[in-house]
Amino acid sequence: MTTVTTQNSPNSVPHSRRRHPLSAAHDADPGRLPIPAQATPRGGHSGLTPFNALPQSHAEAALMRCCGSLAWAHRLAAHRPYPDLDALLAAADEAAYDLTPADITQALAREEPARPPDPAGYSAAHTALAAAHAAYEARFGHPFVLFLDATAPGEALDHLLSALRDRMGREPDEERSLAAEELRRLARGRITRLVRNLPVTRTAAPGAIRPERSGNSPYVPV
Repeated sequence: MTTVTTQNSPNSVPHSRRRHPLSAAHDADPGRLPIPAQATPRGGHSGLTPFNALPQSHAEAALMRCCGSLAWAHRLAAHRPYPDLDALLAAADEAAYDLTPADITQALAREEPARPPDPAGYSAAHTALAAAHAAYEARFGHPFVLFLDATAPGEALDHLLSALRDRMGREPDEERSLAAEELRRLARGRITRLVRNLPVTRTAAPGAIRPERSGNSPYVPV
């Protein structure tokens, strides 16, 4: 995936690809800009205190449930502490924009196909969705991922089918870019729920963290 370099002026770069100020201006590897270590809030406490206190391996395991790239999870965990959720989400965006093709492949391989909130009931629409998922994966080699947090549950199935029809007609390189953007958006929602659900303890093990589905996140605003 093409990354944004410091040679671009802010006005010439699409808003979704602009670098956040947390990014360093220069780096020896232009394909993977570092995220500076974050300053601890005054008083040493924030809503992210439990997350900041996790051992590195536990933080990485928790973050891998948000995005299945080991490089992404390692990078975010290594640059703690974060002063607040906004700083963590900004860092997550930066790491997502810098994912290599191999990182994206790894993350997509850990995803489940996007599904509506309650796909259990049989209907012609759900049958069509299963067939569309199979056709998509046969064409592109990975599950169809779609951010649905902002979609009302009653509209999710129609939204999924429409998005699948649209993206089935994309070229593989274009679709890979769209899938990477959906991974970034999914990761933001999952991180938000991860932070909210962490028990308040310095040594919380991964098993103590409420699991997050590897597919679409629950239908709540983030």
